[in-house]
Amino acid sequence: MMNFEMIDTACINGEDLPWVPFTPYDDRVFMKYFKIDPVRGEMVLMMKAPADLELARHHHTGTVIVYTVEGKWKYREHDWVAGPGSCVYETAGTRHTPQAVGEGELLMFVVLQGELVYLDENDQILATENWRTAMDRYLAYCKDNGIAARDLTSFSG
Repeated sequence: MMNFEMIDTACINGEDLPWVPFTPYDDRVFMKYFKIDPVRGEMVLMMKAPADLELARHHHTGTVIVYTVEGKWKYREHDWVAGPGSCVYETAGTRHTPQAVGEGELLMFVVLQGELVYLDENDQILATENWRTAMDRYLAYCKDNGIAARDLTSFSG
């Protein structure tokens, strides 16, 4: 039997995973990491943020899929507003500034490939986020809070 034939379908209970602050960027933004794949550079996560949020402008090196569960948000550079039930597909190479709009908390399900490169107003790189920085953030949060860290790279839940 091949190794891939032994991989079973996994169900990961979100209640078993912590909400991790998105430090150092904004302590009001939280990530719940389901999977962090170092081979493909992919992260599967939930993100929640307050209604008055504006994150720094950034560039994507890979694709991003965002499904909005609660709240409304947009990019400063676009006219559309994504609300509950909206699915936004971002191509590699896009640049934008995320903003929460309206009332209430924002809750999104995100599948992100590649890196987020944070930029200043002159397109100078401020910081880079990827699977490694996400894993470091998750492991540090678990350690600091006495939480047993899960192997988020595993295929077996």
